[in-house]
Amino acid sequence: MNPISKVPRIRITSPLLSGIVNAFVWLCVGAVFTSLVVSMTDMKEQTLTTAAFLIHGIASLFGGFSSGKRSESKGWYHGAILGVLYTLIVVLVGFLGFDAGLGKDTAALLLIAIPAGAVGGMFGVNAKK
Repeated sequence: MNPISKVPRIRITSPLLSGIVNAFVWLCVGAVFTSLVVSMTDMKEQTLTTAAFLIHGIASLFGGFSSGKRSESKGWYHGAILGVLYTLIVVLVGFLGFDAGLGKDTAALLLIAIPAGAVGGMFGVNAKK
């Protein structure tokens, strides 16, 4: 008898919630990886802005993939909505936690997250279960 099979599994059925959770998991992984690279190499801190936008794009891409896979139709739509929601959450956390305002970085994040989420959603819809 396998005790692992008795552990209840949590399944998120909402496409957007699933995508957001997946996107923030990838954001955490990317942040840890980047901090390790910065601390163990001679990477300059000036390149962190580019790395942060790259991490946000990858997180939105994978979140859109998860959202599109759960939705089973209109993956680009669910992925783009995920990109908007992801950006709003990141901006809200930045505003409440670090007193960061709206600016050109917010617009750049929105211009990265929406297409990345839409592309991820397109791939997610076409992925086999």
